[in-house]
Amino acid sequence: MSNRIFVGNLSWNVTQEKLTELFSQAGTVTSVFVPMDREANHPRGFAFVEMGSEEEAKKAIGMFNGYDLEGRALACDIAKPREER
Repeated sequence: MSNRIFVGNLSWNVTQEKLTELFSQAGTVTSVFVPMDREANHPRGFAFVEMGSEEEAKKAIGMFNGYDLEGRALACDIAKPREER
């Protein structure tokens, strides 16, 4: 298992700071990455949150999968490794 979490169904208004603040309730957040749409210049609706340990990642998924953030239910799961193109 990994300590990197995929967070989907995000509002375009959600920032790295907001996700860091939220996920820090479950433990140490080591990084947050919110991919941006290059053409539209807004977030793409998902993010990756890296927690300090696998246990903290499991706890965060349990706490925030389905959590209502700005009117949208978050979809949280362990991030899958990036596939080669």
